Amino acid sequence: MISRRSFLRVSALAGAVAASGASCAAGASGAAARVSGAAGPRPADWSALGRGLAGTLIRPGDASYDNARRVFNSAFDSVRPAGVAYCSTAADVSECLAFARKFKVPVTSRSGGHSYAGWSTGTGLVVDVSPMSKVSYSGGHATVGAGARLVDVYAKLAAHGVSIPAGSCPTVGVAGLTLGGGIGVVSRQYGLTCDVLESLKVVTADGKTLTCSPTSHPDLYWASRGGGGGNFGVATSFTFRTHQTRSVTLFFLHWPWSKAAAVLKAWQSWAPSAPDALWSNCHLNHDPSLDVMVGGLYLGGRTACENLLQKLVDRIGSGPSSRYVATSAYDHAMMVEAGCASSSVAQCHRPGTLPGQNPGGKLVRDSFSAKSHFAYTPLTSAGIKALLAQVAAPGRHSVLLDALGGAVARVRPDATAFPHRKALFGVQYYAHFGGAAGWARTAHAAMRPYLGDHAYVNYADPELKNWRQQYYGANAARLAQVKAAYDPGRLFRLPQGV
Repeated sequence: MISRRSFLRVSALAGAVAASGASCAAGASGAAARVSGAAGPRPADWSALGRGLAGTLIRPGDASYDNARRVFNSAFDSVRPAGVAYCSTAADVSECLAFARKFKVPVTSRSGGHSYAGWSTGTGLVVDVSPMSKVSYSGGHATVGAGARLVDVYAKLAAHGVSIPAGSCPTVGVAGLTLGGGIGVVSRQYGLTCDVLESLKVVTADGKTLTCSPTSHPDLYWASRGGGGGNFGVATSFTFRTHQTRSVTLFFLHWPWSKAAAVLKAWQSWAPSAPDALWSNCHLNHDPSLDVMVGGLYLGGRTACENLLQKLVDRIGSGPSSRYVATSAYDHAMMVEAGCASSSVAQCHRPGTLPGQNPGGKLVRDSFSAKSHFAYTPLTSAGIKALLAQVAAPGRHSVLLDALGGAVARVRPDATAFPHRKALFGVQYYAHFGGAAGWARTAHAAMRPYLGDHAYVNYADPELKNWRQQYYGANAARLAQVKAAYDPGRLFRLPQGV
């Protein structure tokens, strides 16, 4: 139905990531720690680090170095880490952090490598948790290694007839998605990914492995549910509450661009207030031609879904130019949302033999720029006109709107670190190729008068002003307190670190 490359251009959930993603892409997705004042490690020190790991340390000059250093967004291909440590255990992570502390080496953590800002790579030591990817299930609970990719999480849990609410981009790491909140395709029914997080294991800056839950290190548990990766430590494992799966109904409706204003006006009043079982997005595409699509998933049968879609069509005043509505097994629906409808799970990976890759993988990397907003009130007619004007501008780009409400809105803004509980929908500006950064910057600025200053930390944006308020709202002060308690020396230093 949708090619993977086409889907990435329009996925509002590149997740989630785009990285830890983020961003929904990195495990405890971090930027390089900018620490100076001590002599750097010698080659012998790096060799000693490698010998001390159960996993693998890859250095410049090694045959697999160029593959290991590349993240999903090829815009960051010029970054050359001093080392990439594929950590097989929490003890490996602790060893890497001790090395970083001793030699004052910048340290960056990585899960899926999708950080929109490139903060899942750096010039120092990249701590990659991809080898810790085991997914297990018992009695309504899933334990997931921080390096697991979403496509594998869905596939392995499907064997038990269960799942967790998560994003759609198949190669996003579960860690970054969760730590930043985790907007996903069933969030209106089951909540954000972080809402079903029962506990997690985190290696903190002092090298200790902590189990965090409502009763053990509750502040760090709270901060890990929406506070963003890269701030407090390196997550190595998550335990989630699962939900039973069932057949679902998928839908994709397209209208000509001449109907864009009517579709957007109707969608924004319909989608956030629909029954929780219905999740939808609205894609305003100029990639390569102008198009309007409303897609989504209904946790129920086709007849009930058709009735809900008809309410949208009635508000628009005209039927779609093309329409696809069909029932699907839950796990296949996740593959469709991933753009992998006609692919195997193995093919729905990046190709390669490194952890997180697959020799049979067919997915390609991308080069893009993106920014985000949250809409707390419906767009006015003037706001709709302004948004459509940005989409119609020359270039290859999309504006992607994800419906919120439902279970997401029933959680207090301060109950987790994710504050945007009252938002009606998320907005992402996503652009490719020449002029992408300029278009995203212009579109974001044009919509600020209508959408205000609210942004998603999993779509990390290094150009944001007042980013603490935009990402975290009133939760920023408490996050800073947690940071001071667990990383007083600021070993983990994001450019936008709490």
